[in-house]
Amino acid sequence: MLPQEIIRCKRDKNELSKEQINEFVNGIINKSVNDVQIAALTMAIFLNGFNRRETIDLTLAMRDSGDKMEWNEFDKPIVDKHSSGGVGDKVSLMLAPILAACDVYVPMIAGRGLGHTGGTVDKLEAIPSYNTQADKDLFKKTVKNVGCAIIGQTASLAPADKKIYAVRDVCATVESIPLITASILSKKLAADLQYLVMDLKCGNGAFMNNFEDAKNLAQSIVDVANGAGTETRAVLTDMNQVLGTTVGNALEVKEAVDYLQGKKIDSRLNTITQTLCKELLIKCKRCADENTADSLIEKVIASGAALEKFAAMVSVLGGPKDFVEKYETYLPKAAHQKPIFSEKSGYVSAMDTRAVGLSIIEMKGGRTAPEQKLDLSTGYSEFAQIGDYADNNKPLAMVHYQSEEQYEKAKQNLLSAIEISDTKPEIKNPILLKI
Repeated sequence: MLPQEIIRCKRDKNELSKEQINEFVNGIINKSVNDVQIAALTMAIFLNGFNRRETIDLTLAMRDSGDKMEWNEFDKPIVDKHSSGGVGDKVSLMLAPILAACDVYVPMIAGRGLGHTGGTVDKLEAIPSYNTQADKDLFKKTVKNVGCAIIGQTASLAPADKKIYAVRDVCATVESIPLITASILSKKLAADLQYLVMDLKCGNGAFMNNFEDAKNLAQSIVDVANGAGTETRAVLTDMNQVLGTTVGNALEVKEAVDYLQGKKIDSRLNTITQTLCKELLIKCKRCADENTADSLIEKVIASGAALEKFAAMVSVLGGPKDFVEKYETYLPKAAHQKPIFSEKSGYVSAMDTRAVGLSIIEMKGGRTAPEQKLDLSTGYSEFAQIGDYADNNKPLAMVHYQSEEQYEKAKQNLLSAIEISDTKPEIKNPILLKI
């Protein structure tokens, strides 16, 4: 079956058979299908869609393109969380160790940056020698001994998705419900999870700007995952502003460690992180209700147990044994830091969050080509939130940059992206819907 005929079929708005989908995915693995053909088919899917059956078939074909994890000998619930992608989204870095400290296993296979959004794997690579490409044995050992492990896709787990993911990132086919569903779930199903919670971002910094589109994606993921045997819930969360006070790889790691140490906790970041933790703790019956889950989460953070899990994960996966004690020393730093001030005083009332994400790419903190080496040190800290007052003393953000040209471009981007008003806007709950 020729790849171009499969592409032609979907180009002409016809339904692909299970055999056609399997043939194309197998071709990616055996290299009889090239990048141009992957780009063509994903664009055809982007434009013409996939029905539920096609999406399930694609998900399972991508899952079966490599090895699958097994946790038969593990005696605690196997849980995970996945985000559809946002700007400043470092939730996984706190959630995994918090849940591990709550006595469940968290084998998290994360992704790199996609489009204008950052990636958990890129953030972790700001930690010296951290092995994001651990093999299956080290991955299982880390989960068993620590309780959590966050790695990128290995060559053996859902390898077809890894290839498709990289092509989609640079070919404008990211925002597709079937492709996002299949990409996320192929990895999660290969990880043999029992319980999954999806953080579906909605807003101008998400792949799904429209609430109904985000809701449809959430329903698609829940339907496909539950149909494949993984108990799944979805939480729609707001992405109309940067999540937390940092954007950029090393800077977000610092904010995550600060959070686990119980300091500099941003309220929206805290609400989303703890909501997702509670969903999993209740779903896997570790906690009976939200109050019990709240108490347990508070306990493992206040006692330092969650921080210890993060430190142990970093150490077992090759990072410095004293990382949490000296993280500011270990994390890469940009050559310069300088604030950006608003041109007028007032309240931050809105922001173009996608533009903020794109500005990180301009500072080399995100990709324009699949194999691009990132500058993990650049980005923003002290980022203003909606409702914050900005004036000559309180900046919109602190820029971490390498050259004056980079700073001036970042300043121009940020001043264009952030709206200032005379009246303080309503502060909205970042949790939009649960499915």
